[in-house]
Parts: sequence; C-alpha cells; structure tokens
Amino acid sequence: MGELYTDKVTQKKRAISLDIARGSMLFLIIFAHIPLFLYTIEPGVITKVAGSTPLDHFLNFLMEIIVDNRARPLFAILFGYGLVMIYRKQCERMGVDEANRIIKRRCWYLILFGAILAGVAGIQDILMTYGIAGLVLVSTLKKDNNKIKKYVFISTAICLIYIPILWGGVLLGNQSYGLPVALTGQETYLNTSLDRLSSIPIIPLFNHIFFPVIPSVLMGVWLGNLNLLIKPHEHIKLLKQLTIGCLTISLIGAIPLVLINDGWFPSLFIAGIAYGIHILTGFAGGVGYATLFGLLGLGIKYSGVIVEAITAMGKRSLTFFVIHEVLIVILLSPIAFNLGAFLSVTTSVLLGIFMWAVTLSVAYFMNRRQIEGPLEKYMRYLTYKKQV
Repeated sequence: MGELYTDKVTQKKRAISLDIARGSMLFLIIFAHIPLFLYTIEPGVITKVAGSTPLDHFLNFLMEIIVDNRARPLFAILFGYGLVMIYRKQCERMGVDEANRIIKRRCWYLILFGAILAGVAGIQDILMTYGIAGLVLVSTLKKDNNKIKKYVFISTAICLIYIPILWGGVLLGNQSYGLPVALTGQETYLNTSLDRLSSIPIIPLFNHIFFPVIPSVLMGVWLGNLNLLIKPHEHIKLLKQLTIGCLTISLIGAIPLVLINDGWFPSLFIAGIAYGIHILTGFAGGVGYATLFGLLGLGIKYSGVIVEAITAMGKRSLTFFVIHEVLIVILLSPIAFNLGAFLSVTTSVLLGIFMWAVTLSVAYFMNRRQIEGPLEKYMRYLTYKKQV
C-alpha cells in the first residue's frame, strides 16, 4: 500500500495522507492570513480587500471558494485526529489516566506557545484556540463513535443556530460588507506591545465564539476512531462519499458570499448570514479536504522531490506554522518591512506562493539531513518528559 512510508529521522512508519494534509494545510493558512495585513486597500467582503484588476477579483474568488473558513476546519480535524492517535498510543503504553494527563499537558503547552507567539510576535493565533479545544474535549476520546457523532451533531446544531445571526449583527453594526484591517501604518513593535499582551486572553475566546472549531475537532476524533487516514484502503467507499459530498456542500455554501458585491447586493444583515453559512459549510470543506488527502494517500508513493518536501513540512507542521506566521508579520506589518502597504491582492498571493516554496525547500533540506522540527522536538520533550 502507498499510504505508509518510513520517516528517515525516527525510522517509524507514518501515514503519508496525514503529512501531506498537514503540509498542504500550511499552504492554505498562508493565504488565509496574508490579506489581514493589506491595510492600504479598501475593504472588500469580510476579511478580503477589494480587488482592482480582473486577476485580483479572480484570486479573491478562489480564496473564498477554497481557502477562507476551509483551512481552519482542516487544521481542527487534523488536530482532533492527532489527539486520537496520541490517546490510543498512550493507552496501550501507560493506561487511560496517563493518556489523559499527556493530552492535557500537551494542550496546556499549546496554549502557552500560542500566548507567547501572539504576545511577543503578534502572529495570528490558532494554537491557544486548539489547546483549549483539546482540554474541553479530552474526555470524549474514551467515547465510542456513536457518542462522538452525537456530539458532532449537537455542536454543529448550536453553531447553525447562532453563527449566521451573530455575523448578521456584526455586519449590521459595522455598516459595511468589509471589516477594516486594524492597521494604520504607524505601528512599531514597542507601541503595540501592550495591545498584543492584553489581547492574549481575548483571542481564543473570540475565535471560539466567532469561528468555532469544536465541531471540526470532534469530526477529526470521529475520523480518527475509524482510522480513515491511517488505513484508507479499508474505507475507500466512505472516503469517496465524504470527499464528494462534503466538498460539494463546501462549494455551494461559498457561492452566496462570492456573489456579494459581484451581482448581488443584499442588506448588511443578509450578507452577514451569508458569511455565517460560509463558516458553517466550511466544516464540511475541512472534512472533504481531509478525506481527499486520504484518497490521495492510496495512490501516492513516497518518492519524488515534491511529495517528500510536502510530507517533510507536514511532519514539522508546528515549526513551519510558526515560521510562516512570523514571516508574514515581519514582511507585511508596519513593525518591520511593511510590504502590506504596497502589495495588491495578486502580488500578495505571489508572495505567499514564494514563501511556501522557500520554506518547503527548507523542510526538504531538513528531511534529507534528518533534522527534526525544533518545536516538535521541544513539545515532545515537554509533553513526555515525566515518562520513564
């Protein structure tokens, strides 16, 4: 089977579908976060800036269809899947109680890492958000999949009730389709330090309310319990059904948002509801992407520079997530090179592609030299140091 390969660093078998998914996810996250720094361009729809050329408009269209509110659920699903793998492995080695302690310890360190990075570097946090989700959901790891499906349904239903109304209210209060970028060009590292530090407890709370990840993490737990990405050859039919069905839902759910300002000019409250639908159908998009990578893992062999580079980045996803976020802040924000003041939609996408290509080359080099991701290595030490 082509879905497993041997890691050159640890000499252990790894699932190629999982690592390709993680590496590709980082590519999507770059394009989700770069627009947040294009502060001299007029706001477009929600977090997008307005395009000025046909190519700009086309790229915004692609981002809204493929990236926005789809990369985050994919990350959450892979996080939930990873929790299952850790829990299962530690239950076999140390028992249920120790497995729970290890996962809680890992989640607390994720929260700490995220707080430091948000406070010191000012990056877009997701580590605190997922660390909190892990602490909330650790008790579900011992449940059977029927219970997990019930939790997925309940958490998604709650989001269905409030998310569209919440975002309808946000745009109504904002009195515009677009949310302005919170940069002026006058920022320095020192004069923004207090804001960064004071925002640390607010960021994960804001994310969980406005961009909920709990349903997607639970979906990852469900997929993990089925071994859907570790043993995809046993679930080909289900993988195909989920990929086609979920990506179709994701595509249809993105259409209302794509049409706003391009042929459709709804009231602000209705536009907010359309964005809420975009977020909710992104849950399905995350599942569709994850299962698509499961199908790809069936046919891809661990050979060739591109596949090895993406899997190398996927194995070091924490390290390269942080590298990407720090690079975005350094290159685009006013506290450093301030490219966000000069880039267009098109040139920002080109910068994102270049950034990913360069860091992909670094990941490939690290893999060839059998160099571990430093943050993965440190996280593993912090998480497992108490084991004998």
